[in-house]
Amino acid sequence: MTLGTIGRLIRAILLGVVLAVLLFPLLGWIGSSIPRNGPDTPASEGVTIMVESNGTHTGIIMPVVTSVKDWREVFPSAGQPRADGYFPTHISVGWGEREIFMNVPTWGDLTAATATRIAVFGGEPVMRVSHYVRPAPGPDHRPLVLTEEDYARMVTAIEDSLAPPAPDGIRERLTGVNPEDAYYDARGHYTLAETCNSWVGNMLAKGGVQMGWWTPFAGGVMKWIDQPEEA
Repeated sequence: MTLGTIGRLIRAILLGVVLAVLLFPLLGWIGSSIPRNGPDTPASEGVTIMVESNGTHTGIIMPVVTSVKDWREVFPSAGQPRADGYFPTHISVGWGEREIFMNVPTWGDLTAATATRIAVFGGEPVMRVSHYVRPAPGPDHRPLVLTEEDYARMVTAIEDSLAPPAPDGIRERLTGVNPEDAYYDARGHYTLAETCNSWVGNMLAKGGVQMGWWTPFAGGVMKWIDQPEEA
């Protein structure tokens, strides 16, 4: 292979990356607008969860303990007091790229090398768990009720996204950018096609929630969840 051929190949690869980045928002909007699951009548009884967003990342807020699942059995941090001394009543789970969750506190701290590596090659995932005490509904914390059967299916999908625990059955709590959150090893591979928000969309769809087919952005998830009336 000549130097000229190598140069043309490199230029073609770079052009492909640029086109993919430019088209990504459009494809994300289209993918998140195609519904999966029918618009079922909202459940009147069951388990109340919330879908949260900070504008970039989304997460699923669930009660620590219900008749369906006791998350203290999965996440040791869910049964421990927070920094303020209160025990959490709810947890929020999210799945994302390890380097971002563990070492990048703000987007201003994201280096070009890390961003390029994630865009081209992806990265290893972790699961983030936040701990809340009676979170209030609002525009960024939107509640919905799942039947116990649907909630159980979503719980199973979330657990399947976790890496196996240690031989003693206890999961190691990792330290990330937010010391009040807990981080745990997860399965899968983070890519632009499988982002933190597409994972949330997939988990909600497993629970019977009407959701877009592909939701790489926070807005693509939240547009399917109604805001509470009081918000």
